[in-house]
Amino acid sequence: MGMKYHSSKSNASNKFLSLKSSTILTTTLFIASLVYFFAPSRNSQEPHFLDHHGGGLFHDDLRDAKFPWNKLSFGPISNEKLKLAVFSKTWPIGADPGGMERHAFTLYTALATKGHEIHVFTVPSDRKFHDNIHDGSLHVYFAPNDHGSLNCSLAFDIFDQENRARPFDYVHTESVTLPHWRAKFVPNVAVTWHGIWYEIMHSKLFQELLDNPNGQGSMNELQEAMPRLVDEIKFFSSYSHHICISNSAGEVLVNIYQLPQRNVHVILNGIDESNFVYDPIAGTAFREKIGIPSNVTLVLGVAGRLVRDKGHPLLHEAFSFIAKHHPGVFLLVAGSGPWGKRYAELGQNVKVLGALEPSELSKFYNSLDVFVNPTLRPQGLDLTLIEAMHCGKPVLTPNYPSITRTVVLNEDFGYTFSPNVGSFVKALEAAIRDGPEILQRKGMICKSYAVTMFTATKMALAYERFFLCMKNNRYCQYPLPTDF
Repeated sequence: MGMKYHSSKSNASNKFLSLKSSTILTTTLFIASLVYFFAPSRNSQEPHFLDHHGGGLFHDDLRDAKFPWNKLSFGPISNEKLKLAVFSKTWPIGADPGGMERHAFTLYTALATKGHEIHVFTVPSDRKFHDNIHDGSLHVYFAPNDHGSLNCSLAFDIFDQENRARPFDYVHTESVTLPHWRAKFVPNVAVTWHGIWYEIMHSKLFQELLDNPNGQGSMNELQEAMPRLVDEIKFFSSYSHHICISNSAGEVLVNIYQLPQRNVHVILNGIDESNFVYDPIAGTAFREKIGIPSNVTLVLGVAGRLVRDKGHPLLHEAFSFIAKHHPGVFLLVAGSGPWGKRYAELGQNVKVLGALEPSELSKFYNSLDVFVNPTLRPQGLDLTLIEAMHCGKPVLTPNYPSITRTVVLNEDFGYTFSPNVGSFVKALEAAIRDGPEILQRKGMICKSYAVTMFTATKMALAYERFFLCMKNNRYCQYPLPTDF
């Protein structure tokens, strides 16, 4: 009896010590990574953002570029056509597509328009049956499983048939749509990361701090995140080349994931610049259409999925305070999700519009004085920020490296805050104090920057040059005679 009791006590003690050690280790690693995460970059070598072309500053092999390829001005190369295979989690069907879907549609449609043969292996975003799409040089193959998600084996079989008919020049996957255990058997494969576990880990940290400010939570998700991160670092080398959509993600892949600098490239997301334009007349008409009172002093706006990890608990609480102390401030909410009903309960200073059709989004942005993005996800490059900037609007957003090192470079572009309610309220009050005139001036700076960096044209040219470079080293040199 005594031995059994001693053993039980010992096991309990060991479990406690193991849990305690695990918690300490996780916390230590988080603190260490946060120091890196928020530390200013020391090795940027990045052309100043006002040097829109960057050609006068960079004459070298593109694989050595330590800044976004969007900064360079690539000319068309009409005598070289590519056959590309693409693995994408979903293909946008209907309204309200996600950011990765919109990125895929914009990029591959643009490349097909330029004459490259594009074969996309994916599923419809609405998870319904649709025929395959064959539109000129763009071929979209839907390969769903019984649940509507991508059947990777079926998609790879279709890919294999096309590859045998005429080999692909290069294979591209959106994140892990092509799993690493298959990617390592494909000789020429590049992956675009729309989010990495290092960034997801910090997202879980911020959500934990928001949910349990007194540290009384279980921290299960935080403890589960670390093994996922370690596993991800191990399998990333299965992909030949890595494209990041923010400067900070590129730095993480080199400095923490320990990937070779020459295998990591930054190409920023772009949007169709013809769909999102500065149009104050359309903005005024939109305000009248939805019934915004004429005596409103400032209009804030938020767009996207109205879910927890997009930061809506933060915005809901922060705007509740703002509405009481600044009754002339109005909030427009575009999007669908569980937080829509909660915003509607805030009263007459808030209007919930639901999910808007793409044709209405530009009008929505133009109706605002400042665009707010409260996200708790320090990953990727949110397209709503870029869309608002194209429409001449300053932005108010968390101070994550993926944003401050790529989008909101300084206070001329808008306002940043730490992901907590107090800091958020201070940023909102700063925008209110500045007022419409200063906000408009900041918005014009945002517009000037966006049209030189975040366009579908710039993105497509950069990806085209990347794939050409991967096929033939001579296209890796910059500038070529065809470059601007």
